[in-house]
Amino acid sequence: MTDTSYTAPVVPLYPRSGAPVPLRGLYLEAELPDSGRCGPWVYSNFVATLDGRIALADPETDRLGVPASIADPRDWRLFQELAARADIIISSGRYFRDLRLGAAQDVLPLSSAPDFRDLHGWRRDKGLPPQPDVAILSASLDFRLPDALFRQGRQVIILTTRDAPAEARARHEAAGASVVAVNAGDGVAGDAAMRHLGACGYRRAYSVTGPYVLHTLLAADALDALFLTQRYRLVGGASYRTITEGPALRPPVDGRLESLYLDADGPDAAQQFARFTLESHPGSAPADP
Repeated sequence: MTDTSYTAPVVPLYPRSGAPVPLRGLYLEAELPDSGRCGPWVYSNFVATLDGRIALADPETDRLGVPASIADPRDWRLFQELAARADIIISSGRYFRDLRLGAAQDVLPLSSAPDFRDLHGWRRDKGLPPQPDVAILSASLDFRLPDALFRQGRQVIILTTRDAPAEARARHEAAGASVVAVNAGDGVAGDAAMRHLGACGYRRAYSVTGPYVLHTLLAADALDALFLTQRYRLVGGASYRTITEGPALRPPVDGRLESLYLDADGPDAAQQFARFTLESHPGSAPADP
């Protein structure tokens, strides 16, 4: 019988095998750097199937999203633990355009659900703000910011280009966001954006949005680490997303496996939790988030 909570342990497989360890706290207590290639240590996290899907099209609305066949509460726990470690969350204009109204207080992690109260306590004990700040990569500025971000006391930094629409920039500034042009051109450069966050004093930046921002960071050699949950399941589907979307990365980005855990008690299917350090490479042109 599979465990849909956090009580069943996981088994270390790499860099050395060992006795089972608790899922709860697996990433909360992991050693994480506080600086990276472009200033802050930049990391991201995805859950994918064996056939590489992270999202599928809803048969009724045709909107791409994470279905129950891919997501599960044990991976979601680790997603939130990584959010608790962040000084700032990296998002995108695309995310806010796609955002569905509902639980506005949970528009971005850290979640306020009861299961994650210990993570809020962890941040409080470390002298951290209740929520990580928010950085949004957007060239068009064509989105609206939820009031919940400001009610939570979060600093919102919109990283854009010098050609961003002046009217949209003024609208976001009036709402309470800081809008910073980090480069010229059509798209936000991931390295320039992260250097600005480093100059602001942020040590750890967690990209939570999706494959287009991930591509922007990878293309600019600005992503330091990737956490990847792989569910031992194949789901198919003609319309889907993978963890990165955009032009071919030239050169490709190589990952070095740092840790690997087997979760044999994931809901409905086993899964594994991997952490990769991404090797440095010459950057290429940024994608437009």
